[in-house]
Amino acid sequence: MLSTHRLRRIASVLFSLLGNVRAEQVDPAALEACPGYNVTNINVEGATLTARLTLAGPPCNVFGNDLKDLDLAVVYETETRIHLKITDAFSTRYEVPESAFPRPAANADVCPHEAQILFTYTAAPFSFNISRAGTGEVLFTTAQHALIFEPQYLRLKTALPPAANIYGLGEHTEPFRLNATNTNRTLWSRDAFGIPRGTNLYGNHPVYFEHRPHGGTHAVFLLSSNGMDVKIRGGGEGATTLEYNVIGGVFDFYFLAGSETDPSEVARQYAQIVGTPAEVPYWSFGLHQCRYGYQNYIDVADVVKNYSDAGIPLETMWTDIDYMFKRRVFTMDSDYFPPARMREIIDDLHERDQRYVLMIDPAVGFLPGEGYGPYDRGTQLDLWLQNPNGSASLGVVWPGMFLYWTGEFESFFDPGTGFDIDGAWIDMNDPASFCEYPCDDPFAQAIANNLPPPRTSPPPDPNAPIFRSASAKHVKRGTPSHADDDLLNPPYAIDNAAGALSSRTVYTNAIHANGLVEYDAHNLYGTMMSVMTHEAMLARRPGLRTLVITRSTFAGAGHKVGKWLGDNLSRWEHYRMSIAGMLGMAGLTSAALVSTCAHHVLAVSRTLRTLGENTTETLCARWAMLGAFYPFMRNHNSDVSISQEFYRWPLVTQAAKNALETRYRLLDYLYTAFHKASLDGSPVLNPLWFKYPTDASTFDIDLQFFFGDSILVSPVTEENATTVTIYLPKDRFYDFTTLSPVEETSTLPTIPLHIRGGTVLPLRAAGAMTTTELRATDFQFVVAPDVSGKAEGTLYVDDGVSVVQEKSTSVKMGFAEGELCVDGSFAFDVGVKIASVVFLGVETAPTVVTVSPGKGDVPFSYEAASNVLRVQVDIPFAYDFKVAFH
Repeated sequence: MLSTHRLRRIASVLFSLLGNVRAEQVDPAALEACPGYNVTNINVEGATLTARLTLAGPPCNVFGNDLKDLDLAVVYETETRIHLKITDAFSTRYEVPESAFPRPAANADVCPHEAQILFTYTAAPFSFNISRAGTGEVLFTTAQHALIFEPQYLRLKTALPPAANIYGLGEHTEPFRLNATNTNRTLWSRDAFGIPRGTNLYGNHPVYFEHRPHGGTHAVFLLSSNGMDVKIRGGGEGATTLEYNVIGGVFDFYFLAGSETDPSEVARQYAQIVGTPAEVPYWSFGLHQCRYGYQNYIDVADVVKNYSDAGIPLETMWTDIDYMFKRRVFTMDSDYFPPARMREIIDDLHERDQRYVLMIDPAVGFLPGEGYGPYDRGTQLDLWLQNPNGSASLGVVWPGMFLYWTGEFESFFDPGTGFDIDGAWIDMNDPASFCEYPCDDPFAQAIANNLPPPRTSPPPDPNAPIFRSASAKHVKRGTPSHADDDLLNPPYAIDNAAGALSSRTVYTNAIHANGLVEYDAHNLYGTMMSVMTHEAMLARRPGLRTLVITRSTFAGAGHKVGKWLGDNLSRWEHYRMSIAGMLGMAGLTSAALVSTCAHHVLAVSRTLRTLGENTTETLCARWAMLGAFYPFMRNHNSDVSISQEFYRWPLVTQAAKNALETRYRLLDYLYTAFHKASLDGSPVLNPLWFKYPTDASTFDIDLQFFFGDSILVSPVTEENATTVTIYLPKDRFYDFTTLSPVEETSTLPTIPLHIRGGTVLPLRAAGAMTTTELRATDFQFVVAPDVSGKAEGTLYVDDGVSVVQEKSTSVKMGFAEGELCVDGSFAFDVGVKIASVVFLGVETAPTVVTVSPGKGDVPFSYEAASNVLRVQVDIPFAYDFKVAFH
């Protein structure tokens, strides 16, 4: 058996011989045999503990020299949150800037003895536990696992229960419940065409939720934007572990107690750290249509007209990068998309209460001396990413700072002279580059990749008819804290699917205008660009909520913007994976406004122009139905795939109409869920185990989900299938369509929906073609009692567009013992009435139904076969009222 000293020596020799390696290439026993640290200079003041950590023995120097002295700080910030930081004692290291991630405020009155979780430690060698105060159950422990802290390698490891229920750890296409035996999660943003399983994708959210059926649900958040591998390993009884391997920065942990009974509580606690989801315009919940490949302005107008002719509600028309001149951001190709004609289209959309969104990319064309305004103005402000020698950092893409970005938006999207967009769609902000590493000659690679691609058709007649029916100041830069680090090839190599850290992205030694290096800030790039876009949209439309949809995200992005899950393919597998992806964002990470890349996308690699695969009529119909229950619903595909607008096939047309009718009826229910999320972080999508935390059969389910709190969605997920077998927890459910007991079947073109008992649903009338028209329709309340005969619900209504609401209407609905009570505040004039109330599960016909105040006895009908009572109330939505039957 090798001695501890011998193992350390082997690890050091391996590092010197192998250079850039991964942890699995080093004997795990050598890592575990590292000395760790001992605790000294402990000081406790109220809710704060500080201490010095000193290397406990000869260093391992596995991926660099072990730091000899570290500082530990532990703060009980609330009764449910502990903040723990481990930093270099004598040198300033990179931490996520406050400007990018504002820190949550701590409660100065917290008493550790009253907290729901507790921090305890062992002094020599240092390890710590996070435990539940009430039960003593250990939630996180580093016992028996050495802490390693080197300039470009940080390692910390915790034990997990056998077969642990772990969820989260960023954007991925793994099952929703992560494999507790062998999972690698790499957090490093990249352009991930085809969203391959087991790889790093676009978004980085270093938080995991762990659910224990008899111990509650807690969460662990590591606030780090540095690249990292998180590894879950399970070898035998009691041997499951989770290990962080981070290539820079510090350890900055938040431990959240969550709840022993309500898993969604930990989502709310996490939102207190990262920010609650943004409130978005009411219209953003309508149907959005987009395609990469609309060749000209006539194509755009024709799609709008065809949706109208087909009777499919279309809320917002989008245009991909096709509109740009040579793919240069903030330009318009005047031959194919003449500005005057595009303004005509946008004006017409606005007159019809529809909206328009354009694609915005982060890369600005490198065109010195060519009169390209966006480049020239950015150069004057000295805001471009720079190489260490001061030259511009170049990449191959489609060819900052707030004042610059806002100015470009105000100019290019000026309603009078530019394009009056209603929202912005951001792509390629991982940031992506098509230049293979090493990118020595980006100009040659751009030519080799034929970027931008040539137009394949002549420009249209600029007078052709449309809407036809048809198939700062200079900032000193520097990186003093990385003087001795290898930023291009760090000694520990995370498992980046693209290869080297700088492969197909900005070089990691590039320097930002504020002096930060891309090595540290890479995972923040997409979020910072999208937040600046949000601010730019606010500046050009003061007082109005924004719709900004971004591809790359970091923790907290959902506080400002929405998220799309990247370039998936028209495959049934991707259709299925989209559900887990949505739950991971809208259920766990407070990124509520989320969708796949358009609900049944045909995406394309813009480097290789690879076919993103064609949809089939059945897949398109199924995805149209599933997409209606995503928080954000958009149909998008690529230029080299067949067209897939919903009006292209009769089956898809009918499926889309059915699904959209249901979605629009539920839109105020969804809007209310978003409002609640904006207040306290409650998830807008829920996995089944959130509602049934002790039912082990729900822990693995990621092909069913709750839309809001109470609508169970169970889509058909197999090709050519017309039925689906679903899991129903032990509870009361009602079929959404028939209002009768459930049936576990689904025939095209419908999707199985069930109302969870205990709910009062606020529904709108059917038939609206826009959300503006929808808001003018009456409400119907559906009362679905639980097994105890009770139900409750809420409804929130405001003007749907303003950032600050001067008036709003908010009501609560409660039902028990044959009486529905509706009460609340009615400051906002909703302008419609409660037309009817439908009671489910009424076992015998009543003799009389009364509505008060003022209405007395009212007409009703009773359906004995389904136990449904329908009551016509016609009450103005302006005051409290009651409906009672007996």
